[in-house]
Formats: sequence, structure tokens, C-alpha cells
Amino acid sequence: MKKLALSLAILAIATSASAKDWSTVRFGVDASYPPFESKSTDGKLVGFDIDLGNEICKRMNAKCVWVESEFDGMIPALKARKFDGVLSSMSMTPQREAQIAFSTKLFHTPTRLVAKKGSSLQPTADSLKGKTIGVEQGTTQEAYAKLYWAPKGVQVVPYQDQNQVYADLISGRLDAALQDAVQAEQSFLKTPRGAGFQFASGDLSANDPKDTLGVGAAIGLRKDDADLKAQIDKAIAGMIKDGTYKKIESKYFDFDVYGS
Repeated sequence: MKKLALSLAILAIATSASAKDWSTVRFGVDASYPPFESKSTDGKLVGFDIDLGNEICKRMNAKCVWVESEFDGMIPALKARKFDGVLSSMSMTPQREAQIAFSTKLFHTPTRLVAKKGSSLQPTADSLKGKTIGVEQGTTQEAYAKLYWAPKGVQVVPYQDQNQVYADLISGRLDAALQDAVQAEQSFLKTPRGAGFQFASGDLSANDPKDTLGVGAAIGLRKDDADLKAQIDKAIAGMIKDGTYKKIESKYFDFDVYGS
């Protein structure tokens, strides 16, 4: 009995020592994707994802630390423990789920093509053959364009951030751009720089049999951090149940971005 008690005590100490203290949670973010995440004029991180993350940390009694990173390096940096989660409009896809875990869904927004007003371009390989399409590196939109369009003669050009895509679209170096529709509408089409452009398509999800665009955005997590996932999922569920999610959502959108 003494040996058993000693073994149990040692096991309890080992378990306690190995348990992660989540009093601080570090979230990786690419601050070039308004209204989800960007920087204000004073350099402060702002946006829908930022507000959601801060609320999640509040409910966990944890301190939020935001770590800026380029989007295409998010998963390697997460695995390298440079931060604890990716909270940067990352869609859940089979390819990503093979590498990392995800929290429950935060929102689900469509993907659409943007081109010049009056353009006859459509989001098909036949329509875009010989054209140059801009995408942000590491996004589901890049994966979609490279899977369905690039092999059929469409030039797909990746950029480090979304602002660079829009800059080359305006300059004429690109014929069109593929990105999240909400991001495109609010940070480009509804601004003076996007006045000469429009959506050239509806949502592309219906034409994505391999689910390249994913089933909604969530927080990317390491697979061995099941305790962190449980705490984050609990916080998200609480936000949705008590109306806090809707309150935060209404600051940025006049429609439902959570989706079905």
C-alpha cells in the first residue's frame, strides 16, 4: 500500500509539473487583413479577431499577448512554439487539420474574385486562362487558385500580405484578385482606392469539391495542447450563448459572419 501511495503521489506531482499554465496566451496574427486584424494609426492592433481573442483571454483569466507573423509562416511558427495559437482568420481545411488542431468555429465568410468594373472575367480556368491573379501567401485562396486554375494556364501570383495584392491590382499588374469577400468589400471595394473595382463572382465554395477553402475560420492550435483547446472552446461557447459574440460582431459587420 505504501508503494502504491508513493507511486500515486509521484504521478500526481509529475502531472502537475507537466500541466501548462495558461495564465498567458500568445496569439499569432497577420495585421494586414482588416477588418479582421490590422493596425490603427497609433500602431495598436485592432479588428474583429483581436476583439474576439481579448474576450477569450478575459474569460480564461489569461493575459493576451499578440505576436505578429506573416500568414504563410503561421503553422511552422505555431509548431515551433513561437506562440500558442493562430488567431488570424485561418480557415479549417483538411490539409491544415493534418498538421494542427482547431478551436470551434469563429466565423465563416465567402471567397470571391475582384476585378475591374466592366470586366467580363469569371472565376473559372477558361475565363482566367492567360490572366494574372493575385493571392496572399499561405491562404486558402492561394491553395484554391493553384489547385484549380494554375494547371490550366492561369498565372497565380502570391504576395506576402493582402495590401500588396491590392496595390498591384490597382497598378494593373494583376487582372484580378482572389480573397475573403468580407475583407475585400470592407477594406478595398468600399474605400476610394477600390472605386474602379467590383466583385466578379459569387462565393466559390460551391465549386470546391476538395474543400480547399475550408469550413470556417477558427483558432489554430497545437495538437498536444488539448487543455488549451478545451478552455478556448468553453470561452467561445459562452460568448455565443450570452450575446457577447453578437455584440463584438456588430462593431464590424451589419450581417451575420458566424454562418451555419
